[in-house]
Amino acid sequence: MLLTPQSVELLAPVGTWDVLEAAIAAGADAVYLGGKRFNMRLHRTDTNFDDEKLARAIAYAHKHHVRLYVTVNNLISERELPGMREYLKLLEQIQPDALIIQDLAILKLAREMKISLPLHASVMMNTHNEHSVKSLMDYGITRVVANRELTLSQLALLRERTGIELEYFIHGDMCVSHSGQCYHSGIVFGQSSNRGRCLKPCRWPYQLVDTVTGQNVAAHDPGPYKLAMKDMCMYTALPQLIQSGVCSFKIEGRMRTADFVSRVVKLYRRAIDRYIADPTGYSFDPADWQELYEYRSRDFSTCYALGNPGASSIGYSGEREPRFFSQAVKEAGLGATVSLPAPAKRPLTERPVLAVRVACLDALASALQNGANVAYIGGEAFKPNKPWTLQDLKAAVDLADTYKAQVIVTTPRVTMERELGEAEQLFKDLKTIKPHGIMVANSGMLRLAQNTLTLPIQTDFSFNLFNHLTAAWLKDNGACKATISLEATYEQIAELAHNSSLPLELIVHGALEAMVLDHCVPAAVLEKTAAYPCRHVCLDKQYSLVDSAGERHDIKIDQYCRNHILFAKDLCLLPHLPALMNAGVRHFRIEGQHYPPELVGSATALYRTELDKIFRNDGYTYDKTRADKLAAASPRPLGIGAFRYRISR
Repeated sequence: MLLTPQSVELLAPVGTWDVLEAAIAAGADAVYLGGKRFNMRLHRTDTNFDDEKLARAIAYAHKHHVRLYVTVNNLISERELPGMREYLKLLEQIQPDALIIQDLAILKLAREMKISLPLHASVMMNTHNEHSVKSLMDYGITRVVANRELTLSQLALLRERTGIELEYFIHGDMCVSHSGQCYHSGIVFGQSSNRGRCLKPCRWPYQLVDTVTGQNVAAHDPGPYKLAMKDMCMYTALPQLIQSGVCSFKIEGRMRTADFVSRVVKLYRRAIDRYIADPTGYSFDPADWQELYEYRSRDFSTCYALGNPGASSIGYSGEREPRFFSQAVKEAGLGATVSLPAPAKRPLTERPVLAVRVACLDALASALQNGANVAYIGGEAFKPNKPWTLQDLKAAVDLADTYKAQVIVTTPRVTMERELGEAEQLFKDLKTIKPHGIMVANSGMLRLAQNTLTLPIQTDFSFNLFNHLTAAWLKDNGACKATISLEATYEQIAELAHNSSLPLELIVHGALEAMVLDHCVPAAVLEKTAAYPCRHVCLDKQYSLVDSAGERHDIKIDQYCRNHILFAKDLCLLPHLPALMNAGVRHFRIEGQHYPPELVGSATALYRTELDKIFRNDGYTYDKTRADKLAAASPRPLGIGAFRYRISR
C-alpha cells in the first residue's frame, strides 16, 4: 500500500465552537459534532450545536478545507419520527459531508426522502462482520465506524473483503460492553446508552463473588472498578494502524475542552505526517509521547486493536476516573409503582403465541409440555451447558412436531470470523434438519440467512427495535417477525405495535443481559492475565459481580468465552399482560435459557394459563400469589425492567 497524505483522515470530536476552531487549527482533517437533537451526547446541552450554529460550523470547516460529519446516531422512538424527518430536511439543506447514524430507520428515511448526503454507520450499529457491512452498503452506507472489539488484522480482512471505508477509534473513552448491546443504564435509570444518555454503570465499583456461596473469590483483589476500561491510545502503534487500511482515525471526546482536543490532535497529526513521509525511517517522538501521557485522563491501553488485552485494559483502582455519572441503585422490583394509561380495548381474535428460549432438550420438553407454542434453541451455550449438536437440533425438531409446536434455531449476538464460519456450516445442515425457522441477532446474519436459507427468519432484541420504520427495514430484508427493544416502555411498545407492519414479539419474563463483553471478568481478576487463552477458571465455578447497592449480577460465560452480565432481577411482566394485549402485543417470550427444566416448565405453565384467561375474557383478575410462587423458585429476584418508566429517554 503506497501512502499519501490522503491515505489517513484524522477525525476530531467537537462539542463547542472554541473546540471546532482549536481542532481545525491543530490539524484535523475532519471533525464530527452533534445538533441539539438525535445524537449520543444528550447529557450536556452545551456540547451540541443548534440549527443555526450547525450551518455556520459547516461553512467554517469547509472554508478551512476540513470535512464535517454530523452525528445522528441514537435510536429513534415512534413519536420522534416526525422530528427526525424535519431534521433530515435541515441537514440536506446545509450539506455536511456525511451523517453518522445508528437506527436502521434512517436508511428507510434517506431513501424515501432522497437524501443525498453520504451515510456512515455509527459504532453503535455494532458492525463486526462482512455480511453486515455488505447489508449496509446496499442501503448507501459508505463508511463503517468499526466495532471496538475488532483487531487491526480483522479490520484489514474486513476492508479486503468488502472495500468499505473503515473508521476506528484510536484515542479516548471506551466502553467495556459491545456497542449497542448495553442495556444497563436504559433499564435501571430509563436513560438509554443507545439513545445518548448513558449513566455508565460500567464505572461502578463491584466485588467478584462466587455465585453459589456469595463469598469474595479474589484473594488479591486488584481493585473495585472491574469493568472500567482504560482510555484507548494508539499513538505508539500508529504504523500498525496505518498499514491496516483503516482510513479514518477517530478521537473520542465531544465533551472535552479545546485545550484537550487541540493537544491530542496536534500530537497525532505530527506522528501521522512523519510516518507517511518516511515509513521505514519512522519512530515515535518520545517528547510528544510524554506530553500525551502526562495530560491523560485515565491510563492508556491499545484495547482490542492488537489482540484481547485482558486485565491490562482495566483501571481497577479508579484513581484516574475523571467523573462518575451515577452510583448503583436497587433495580425495580415487582412492587414498584407502574402507571399504565388505559388503551382502547381491542378485540382479541387469535390466541396469544408463547415462546420460550431453552438451554437443553430437557428444558425444551418441559416448555412444550406446559404450553409453549414456540421454542428457541441454539446460539450461545452458557457454561456448564454444552452447545447444541446437530443431533440435538434434530431431536428438538422431532419433539416439537409431536406437540404441534415450532422450534426456531437461534444465532449468537456477536458473529465474528469463527462464529460466522460456524453459522455458514450450520445453515447448510439446517436444510436437512428442517427446523421451523431461524432467529438472527445482527444484520450480517440476517443477510446470510436470507441468501442461504428458505426458512422463516426472525430478528432478536439485539436489533434494538424502537420504531415501525426499523421494523419495515427488517421486513424488507427478509424478517417475518421481530423482537421489541428491551428498553422500550409500555407507551413506546403500544405506539410501535400499533404502527408496525411486521409481527412483533415482546420478552415478558426471564433473565436479561445488561451487557455482553469480550473481556472475561473472572480470568482478568483471578489470573491477572493480559494474554488469551486463559485457564478456563469458569469450568467448575460460577461468578457474579455485586455492586455497591448490594445487587448481584450473575456472569454467564458462553462457548466463545464472552461474558454476559445479567441484571440483578429477572424480568416479570405477568401483572401487565392484560395491558400489553390491549396494546396489540400478540407474541410473548420467556427467556428461560438460564433456568433449569423445572422452572422453565412452571414459568411456561403460568404464562400460558394467564394469557389464555385474558384471551377468553372470562372475568380475568390478576392473582399476585402466582407471581410470588414463581419468584420463590427463581434464581434471582423478579422485577419490571424498563416498565418503571413512562418512556425510555
